Formats: sequence, C-alpha cells, structure tokens
Amino acid sequence: MKAATIIELKQELLNSSPATLTDLCLRLARFKKENKELLTYLLFEAHDTVSYIKNVQGVIDFQFEGMNKSNVYLVKKTLRKIVRTVAKYTRYSGLASVEIELLIYFCVRMKALDIPINTNPALLTIYQNQLKKINKTVASLHEDLQYDYLKEITKL
Repeated sequence: MKAATIIELKQELLNSSPATLTDLCLRLARFKKENKELLTYLLFEAHDTVSYIKNVQGVIDFQFEGMNKSNVYLVKKTLRKIVRTVAKYTRYSGLASVEIELLIYFCVRMKALDIPINTNPALLTIYQNQLKKINKTVASLHEDLQYDYLKEITKL
C-alpha cells in the first residue's frame, strides 16, 4: 500500500467533518505510544512551554537517577537513551528554544556526573555532539536570543 502525500492528506482532512477527525485522531492514538504522546502534547501542553520543559526535565532527572554507574559501558548506553528521549520530546514541540533548553539541561546533568567525561572518548563524543546541536540551533535564532543562550553555553 502506497502512502498518500501530505498535500493529499491535508485536502482530505479539510473535507472531513469534525466527528470524523476526532475518530481518526483517536484511532491513530491507539496504534503507537508516540502518537498518543504527541496528541497529549498538542492538546494539553503546547500552550505552556515552560511547564512542558519542566516536565521533560523531570523525566531526564529520573533517568539520570536510575543510571547504573558501575561500568562506563552502561553509563554510555544510558546517556544515549536519554539523548533519544530528549530528541523525542524536542520533536513534539518543534520549537528551537525547547530544544536548546533541554540539551543545555542534559549537558549540565552530564557534567554533574561523578564520571570523568574527558577521559572516555565515547562519553566525550556524546557531550560534544550535544554541544554541536546546541550551537547549530542557537545560530538559527534571533540575535537577542542568541546572546542569552550563548551566555549559558559558555558555562558548559
């Protein structure tokens, strides 16, 4: 089965009734957890980005607290899982400021670990890749916002 293009889907959705749209959304939400999470974000959290960032930071904190620090390999796996979580929640919002805030928070929490990041190349690479993402996203923002975020980035 070939999927329809976005334009075709948009036209069909514009021609559908509100009750049909509701049924379609609920049916989509049943199939994947990500669809349900995105729908939850759009309906309940999209209007308040500050509380959304705080909620995601709580999820990140929970993952950092559950980290097994006995082995560098396990730390690396957990950090990659947290990075995937941050990317998922960033995709839901689609806002550059949310992405920057979450990535900065991740980097701060990563530096606060008792593990020396600079001695392990894998951990250093994870950290540097997040800094690259932050700098790339900050470069796309307005100059005033860039200045505010660059002050935070220099602390990292």
